[in-house]
Amino acid sequence: MRRLASGKSTWSKMLQNWELYLFVAPAVLYFLIFHYAPMYGIQIAFKNFIPAKGILNSEWVGFQHFERFFNSYYFGDLLWNTLSLSLYELAIGFPLPIILALAFNEVKNGFFKKSVQTVTYAPHFISVVVMAGMIITFLSPSSGMLVRLIELFGIDAPKFLDDPSWFKTVYVISGVWQNAGWGTIIYLAALSGVDPQLHEAAIVDGASRFKRMLHINLPTIVPTISILLILNMGNVLGVGYEKVLLLQNSLNMESSDVISTFVYRSGLVNAQFSFSTAVGLFNSVVNAILLVTVNQIAKRTSKTSLW
Repeated sequence: MRRLASGKSTWSKMLQNWELYLFVAPAVLYFLIFHYAPMYGIQIAFKNFIPAKGILNSEWVGFQHFERFFNSYYFGDLLWNTLSLSLYELAIGFPLPIILALAFNEVKNGFFKKSVQTVTYAPHFISVVVMAGMIITFLSPSSGMLVRLIELFGIDAPKFLDDPSWFKTVYVISGVWQNAGWGTIIYLAALSGVDPQLHEAAIVDGASRFKRMLHINLPTIVPTISILLILNMGNVLGVGYEKVLLLQNSLNMESSDVISTFVYRSGLVNAQFSFSTAVGLFNSVVNAILLVTVNQIAKRTSKTSLW
């Protein structure tokens, strides 16, 4: 009887708030259709998928594609390139929005603050294709504007786009320039919740602006930092293929070939659907394990976690 009563109360609450459920429905449908329904096709990672036979009638091969990937000569290179690129980007790109947010929060001149924020936010709205075109325009060995400027001073400009040792730096620095300003929005929102009385009390005690930022503002956004760090660590192997593919060439392939570009090349270019699905599934499983692990570590150490 209690279960029936609780069920009726739940339905009655849903009917009373049907406008809210209607508002959420498009987002729920989006995830169901484009994220959960396609998971049915994951099984082709364990089959020798032939489009003419379909998913159900294709031959089951178990972990054959996974073994092929793990035993391949390029497995180590792909894993290292993906990990190093992602961790490099995390090391440079993660702290910078925090520093910018703390700095913006200390600016008192409203016009200057809004102007600088607009300048730092703007690159976020540049598409990946346009961004890659700008990078090539500035760093092309033959006609790059920055290369020509360096050569005017009598210095031999590095081959930014052709030298494998420069690829990760170019990728990360351009990504930081594009996304750092936008990333400060979340931290600025968290800083808006700081109690002004804490700063007033600190000023009375003689605390400098830097000490107030260090001991009041920074601890306030630590939970937000922890959540975003967990999300970023859960996407360590999730380096997108678009920008990498646009900047990739035969000369820098040694350091630019990551798991996502390999999946693109295997699946769409070479039509190895089962093999590429297996590689993509391995990538997703590792990211999921990292997300759960880092979340548990954060939960035990800082009491802040996603769940």
